[in-house]
Amino acid sequence: MTHSLRLRLLLIILTPLLVLGLIVGIWRVEAARQTATEFFDRNLMFTALAVSRDVALLDGDAISPDTERLLGETAGGSVRYHVYAPDGVLVVGYAVPPIPVDRRLPQDVTFLYTDALYKGARVRVLRLKTEASIGGISGTFTTTVWQSMAARNQFALQLALRAGAVIASLIGAVALLVWFGVRHGLKPLTDLEEAISRRSPEDLSPIRRAVPEETQGLVGRLNTLFTKLGASMEAQAAFVSDAAHQLRNPIAGLQALAAAILTAPSLEAARERAEDLAAEADAAGQLANRLLTLERARAESGTEGFERLNLAEIAAGVAAGFAPKAKARGLELEVDLPEGELPVLGDTIMLGEAVTNLLDNALMHGGPGMTKVSLALQADEKARVSVRDNGRGVAASEVPKILSRFGQARSGPGSGLGLSIAEAVAVRHGGTLTVEPSGEGFGVEISLPRAA
Repeated sequence: MTHSLRLRLLLIILTPLLVLGLIVGIWRVEAARQTATEFFDRNLMFTALAVSRDVALLDGDAISPDTERLLGETAGGSVRYHVYAPDGVLVVGYAVPPIPVDRRLPQDVTFLYTDALYKGARVRVLRLKTEASIGGISGTFTTTVWQSMAARNQFALQLALRAGAVIASLIGAVALLVWFGVRHGLKPLTDLEEAISRRSPEDLSPIRRAVPEETQGLVGRLNTLFTKLGASMEAQAAFVSDAAHQLRNPIAGLQALAAAILTAPSLEAARERAEDLAAEADAAGQLANRLLTLERARAESGTEGFERLNLAEIAAGVAAGFAPKAKARGLELEVDLPEGELPVLGDTIMLGEAVTNLLDNALMHGGPGMTKVSLALQADEKARVSVRDNGRGVAASEVPKILSRFGQARSGPGSGLGLSIAEAVAVRHGGTLTVEPSGEGFGVEISLPRAA
């Protein structure tokens, strides 16, 4: 398949025309041959009639000067003749005709055209029967005339060449018109190509120039792609900016602690500062991991790489890891998981990170009065995992803020990424995240499609 749209259109348009031209050309060659045959055969008939007439009028002695001139000047070259009596005896003309004398015409046939060889050359032969009385002999006299076929073949060739020249000229003219027509018709595409090529790599604004109706769908898809690509680039730029901003303080703290260890007055002081350094490094690592999880959940799309998972098993594993933290804080952790499997299609790491962030969010922001955190799974047409606490809660007006990246309703520990990560993971898996704000306690639920 050709990769040039212009050439492809030309082939589609001109190929039928060339095939038609070839068919017409073959027809014209055959028609030219038929025309030449009819024209020269008619001359042969006139000549044969003239010879047979003269033989009858002159009693077989000779033919008239006019007929002699006709024989020599007729179209297609000189004509030879032979006339024999009913008994096969030569009356006048050349002694040996191309067709033997004994090959007589059928009783019901008056004349016959045929091709034959005469002295090694192809000739056209006409044999004609006439009733006459010559030299006291009455009966059927047979006149045979013949002529070389070279002239008639040359005549047919000339007719065919003229027809071929006309057909070729027409095809050439149509091809030229089609070429300019296709070039003019594709000009909006070339203009669009030039307009896009003149853009800078940073220019992802929609294409607003007028385009033909046939290309509006393509331009619309390009504009959609530009919009999505621009949004993706903006999101990446925002991620880099936010990550740099959020990691700046932890990194500065790590550097300060490292310097403090080097300048510690005693081994015991160095050990205490090393413990602080390890805690800060762990917090920085968790922040970096959460930033990467959030970006992965938002950057990817589709279900490629997903596998059938048991959401109950994932939640149980997260709850088991969270239990020591809750115990250390003096919190009661309630876990309500359904018996059996709760299947979903997804990514184990991302779903585990989402549940972990819901529990960590409750642990960090529940406030001093919180005494209980519950993790529950429900199964209806959806697979639902919810985390609720009896802490200080969040006002409804604060929900958009806490769902935004690095957003917190109140100043406190944590990165402000927990709920935004959980929401991004839910959306990535075709689900939703719902917040239940209240002055007393806080609840959040992730709803995911169940696997078949």
